[in-house]
Amino acid sequence: MADHGDHDETVDTLDARKEAILRAIVERHVATAQPVGSQAVTDAGMLDVSSATVRNEMHALEQEGYIRQPHTSAGRVPTDLGYRYFVDFLADPGLPAGDRRTVSDFFNASHRALEDLLHETSQLLAKVSDHAAVVVGPANDSTDVRSLQLVPLHPDLVLAVAVLANGQVEKEVVQLERDLGEDVVAAASAHLAETARSATLPDLPEPRPTGDAAVDELAQRARDQFVGRATSSETVYLGGTSRLAAESDAFRTAEQAARVLELLEEQFVVVSMVRALLDEGVTVRIGAENDLVELRDCSIVIAPYRVEGELAGTVGVLGPTRMDYRRALAAVDTVSQQLNRILSA
Repeated sequence: MADHGDHDETVDTLDARKEAILRAIVERHVATAQPVGSQAVTDAGMLDVSSATVRNEMHALEQEGYIRQPHTSAGRVPTDLGYRYFVDFLADPGLPAGDRRTVSDFFNASHRALEDLLHETSQLLAKVSDHAAVVVGPANDSTDVRSLQLVPLHPDLVLAVAVLANGQVEKEVVQLERDLGEDVVAAASAHLAETARSATLPDLPEPRPTGDAAVDELAQRARDQFVGRATSSETVYLGGTSRLAAESDAFRTAEQAARVLELLEEQFVVVSMVRALLDEGVTVRIGAENDLVELRDCSIVIAPYRVEGELAGTVGVLGPTRMDYRRALAAVDTVSQQLNRILSA
């Protein structure tokens, strides 16, 4: 069962008949985007009762706030409360076999740089969930340096490369005033690597003097550039944002859909949003449960991923409230677990 945090509404358990009718309405509305009538529920074959009985139960569900009648249509659509009940009690997360293979093949492929892995993961998650996907990368301010080296590019140019414990790679180009020679670069590299051991980039210690002025100067300059540019901001990787534009009919207005797209481009807002929602496992926010007014037509499904047991980042999908929750829940859960595995290997 997905966690949904603290909400104002208390959901009472429905009887089996009402649950079956609500399930049929949610699943059919998700599949067709159309209001669902009593005959369609009867034809679904989930209940051995008359259409009149289904109509009475639908009326009761409407009175209780689980479904509503849009416009003058005879059919009903789920409310946020109806979707919430479906997620908490009726949705059995599952991915089609083909999508499960796609995810497995992706994470069993050769390892790649962390930035590339997370970018490609956002594309993968969008593909298997069929919604816009968000992957928030780890912050580099609290991650130890695994290795640090200096690589000569030209006589007056050195590339400083730091590999962090979470797999993230940080690079700085150090401009030299003269050719120091490969021996000096190699010595400064070894000295800086020793200095950086078990430190984070923002807190790289000052390199101790070696007695060689050229080595000391290069090690100090490379260290200062890493410290000066290290930030605590996480990188946000977006996948499948075009799907939101394609789903604009599920929003109250086209402008609302456009505003959600703009919101996703604001990295700080996205990071703040997922931090506020983050819990131990898969978390779902539906419609009005979202604090941001721009997201009141949306549902968000997110989960954390970890590196060696420590919280590293977040993966999630965002789409209209009329999303396939079974698929979204399974996609987010599977991808987060695979990231846990590959980043902790």
